[in-house]
Amino acid sequence: MTIDVWMQHPTRRFLADDMLASLRRWTGEAIPAPDVADLPLAATLASMDAAAVRRGLLSAWCGPRGELVSNDEVAEWVRAYPDRFAGVAGVDLDRPMAAVRELRRRVREDGFVGLRVVPWLWDAPPTDRRYYPLFAECVQLGVPFCTQVGHTGPLRPSETGRPIPYIDQVALDFPELTVVCGHVGYPWTEEMIAVARKHENVYIDTSAYTTRRLPAELVGFMATRTGQRKVLFGTNYPMIGHAHALSGLDELGLTDQGRADYLHGNAARVFGL
Repeated sequence: MTIDVWMQHPTRRFLADDMLASLRRWTGEAIPAPDVADLPLAATLASMDAAAVRRGLLSAWCGPRGELVSNDEVAEWVRAYPDRFAGVAGVDLDRPMAAVRELRRRVREDGFVGLRVVPWLWDAPPTDRRYYPLFAECVQLGVPFCTQVGHTGPLRPSETGRPIPYIDQVALDFPELTVVCGHVGYPWTEEMIAVARKHENVYIDTSAYTTRRLPAELVGFMATRTGQRKVLFGTNYPMIGHAHALSGLDELGLTDQGRADYLHGNAARVFGL
């Protein structure tokens, strides 16, 4: 029962955003082009079904220019397929108290299982003071804070994605906060692994990387006792399709238990699924 911890069902607004231009070059135009209507939900389910991915955490996207995928839309999709999807909230970082209230409402009323803020969208690393009320609320609600680490695919500054000092400092300031760091942290993957080893509640997800492109340091970490419970599968769909992301899984050399933890067990535990 594979769980994808970072995916989007893309709206027309999401697909039309200029941040995807460089990603389209990298992926050979694999990302759907914007159309007059939003991509049908059936297309996302078909991608999951093609790789036997049972459940996906659908993320809302909010940035300084507004919502690309709204919490309302995510809630609607989750209600339509509650056995296939769970929601991850997006919030307006420039309105911290409104953001706290929105996160609280989505978790309590719509059953969302996490918060995601993408730092490069805001040009603000996770140590920015605007995040801290949200971290406290995540702890109170018992949901993870999900974020991006590593360089940015879109043509935006990458500094906000450094695991050290930013994730390290957040984990020191909020040891009860569960932090799930997406996109493996490249080119600072060793830093990301070091932070995950150091802090009990810091995890790594493999979104934005196909199995065959995972850094060797991360694959080695997954084979250790600590790493086996610290790494979660993700795709960043629609940037990468599910079958493409999982191709070559046998080549990782994971034990049966290690494979089960990576694809399902860790996500189920971390997100309370």
